[in-house]
Amino acid sequence: MPRTVDHEERRAQIAEALVRVAAREGLHAVTMRAVAAESGVSLRLIQYYFDTKEQLLLGALRHLERRSRQRWAARLAGLPDPVPPRDFVEAFLAEALPSDDESRVFHLVGASYAVLAMTDPQLSAEPFASSVDELHQQLADALRRAQDSGQLAPGVDVSLEAARLVTLSHGLGTSVLIGQQDVDGATAVSRYHVDTLFLQRRTPRERTVLTRPP
Repeated sequence: MPRTVDHEERRAQIAEALVRVAAREGLHAVTMRAVAAESGVSLRLIQYYFDTKEQLLLGALRHLERRSRQRWAARLAGLPDPVPPRDFVEAFLAEALPSDDESRVFHLVGASYAVLAMTDPQLSAEPFASSVDELHQQLADALRRAQDSGQLAPGVDVSLEAARLVTLSHGLGTSVLIGQQDVDGATAVSRYHVDTLFLQRRTPRERTVLTRPP
């Protein structure tokens, strides 16, 4: 009896193939034919699921976003519930660094999409800004809880600080990707900033636990 096709699984397989091509050769090298060859299926099958290259790019972007959210949820699941504010901030900054193969792919391909979205109307309609806004709000909420419990340095504006943390994470991630810094150097920058933000410093062992990939 023939196996029933799982269409979502097939779409994910195709999206993963696109991500591999983009991570290896750049997003500009992505074609429907290249993705078909990478995924080991026919060009006709790619076209069955995605009528155009633009739809294929959008499908892979949404797939990448889902994978990234799953990874972030897994990292948070390893922390106490509710997550202490400083733990949340440190976990966010650690996750924002391309520290292993999977996160490097996320950052590399994600950055390529962001650049392409600057000139592509269809991609620009995707939730780039809304995703950043959501992270900003989560960080602001964590910092507000820390401020209410007296954990923050005096005079911190939690909304501005949340925006700075998002910006810092993007900059450090890019600096690692281009080889300006290694992961240890970028982690030291993050650690220095968090130590100036919170009143109580971490021990080296506590830092290791929080920055270890899930």
